[in-house]
Amino acid sequence: MTGSNKVKNLYFPMQGRIEKVIEETPTIKTFVIRPENPIRFRAGQFVQLTVPGVGEAPFTPSSSPAITEMLETTVLKTGTVTDALHDMNAGDTVGLRGPFGKGYPIEKFEGKEILLVGGGVGLAPLRSLILAMFEDMSKFKRLSITYGARMPEELLYRASFGEWSKQPNTDITITVDAPAAGWTGRVGLVTTLLDDVDIDRSNSYVVSCGPAIMLRFVTLKLLQIGFQPEQIYLSMNRRMSCGIGKCGRCEVGPYYLCKDGPDMNYALVQDVPNLFS
Repeated sequence: MTGSNKVKNLYFPMQGRIEKVIEETPTIKTFVIRPENPIRFRAGQFVQLTVPGVGEAPFTPSSSPAITEMLETTVLKTGTVTDALHDMNAGDTVGLRGPFGKGYPIEKFEGKEILLVGGGVGLAPLRSLILAMFEDMSKFKRLSITYGARMPEELLYRASFGEWSKQPNTDITITVDAPAAGWTGRVGLVTTLLDDVDIDRSNSYVVSCGPAIMLRFVTLKLLQIGFQPEQIYLSMNRRMSCGIGKCGRCEVGPYYLCKDGPDMNYALVQDVPNLFS
């Protein structure tokens, strides 16, 4: 078909050119990609990224949704597709499908205090939300960023921390599991930061992104210190394949993460068996 009646093939990726590769840590790189057509996405949505001849995998953009002609995605080297992607360079071509999912309910966050809890590469999807909120921080009462990694050299976006903390009504607290020589910051799991968070629990939301085991213990800690399930959003970026709820791999109870998430309100999924496995 041609013209206005043309139907978009959701399974067919558009081409994107890698403009820049940024080495964030020894195992994590950020890829700056220029898609052949602008991509409009909400913070928290994901795209399926194709490495030609290898396969595709889901990644959440880590850049600002306000920028549509360029997309950044931060990738941990952890499997066949990510290994191949880490071998690619500026000028190489990838495929992009999407965006998929609902993304963060940023409109619901307006007028609230927002606590972000990130672990490891889990800061990547949260970075998109942070940048989206920075577009107009007057809409939000406060933004508190808590973030942890195993070691100092595994912290993402370290050069941005100072800039973020200078934004209106924004604070950031960092911790590492194991300190290195010269480290003067906090030491301990990211859950240890939550005891010190000064936040109005009656007027706030929490968004957490990281490994499943981290999400489990962050959720337990949040409930322990007085947050309600309805206030907690979990970025459950796992097992998403088709992107449109057809393959069933990302099923969580009655929901499909690729359609209903991947950022799920804990109140909706708290009774799902083995939620964090």
